[in-house]
Amino acid sequence: QVQLVESGGGLVQAGGSLRLSCAASGSFFAINTMGWYRQAPGKQRELVAHITIGGSTKYADSGMGRFTISRDNAKNSVYLQMNSLKAEDTAVYYCNADVNIYLHRTDNFWGQGTQVTVSL
Repeated sequence: QVQLVESGGGLVQAGGSLRLSCAASGSFFAINTMGWYRQAPGKQRELVAHITIGGSTKYADSGMGRFTISRDNAKNSVYLQMNSLKAEDTAVYYCNADVNIYLHRTDNFWGQGTQVTVSL
C-alpha cells in the first residue's frame, strides 16, 4: 500500500511561478522513478517530467527550459518547479511513482492530482 499526495497547485498569472510537491508514504523498499503528468479538460494525460532514483531527468518539450524536476530520497518526495507559466500550462497535475515494493515486485501509483490554473 503506497499513497502519493500532491500539493502546491493554485492560481497564478501568466509569467509567474509555482512549485509542486509530492510525498510518498506507505511500506516499500525504494522508489525507482517519480514523475509529473498533466491533463487539461478534453485532452489526454501527458508526461511533464520524470526523474530516476539516480537523478536522471526527462522533460517534455512543453516544459523544457521552464520546468525543473527534483527529488529528495530521504523524504520520498518529488518536486516540480514551474517558471514562466503560460495559459496552456493550465491542467490538473498528477504525481506518478514506480515503486519497488519488495524483491521481484514493482508497482505504479498515482496521486489524486492538484489543479494549476494560469490566468492571462
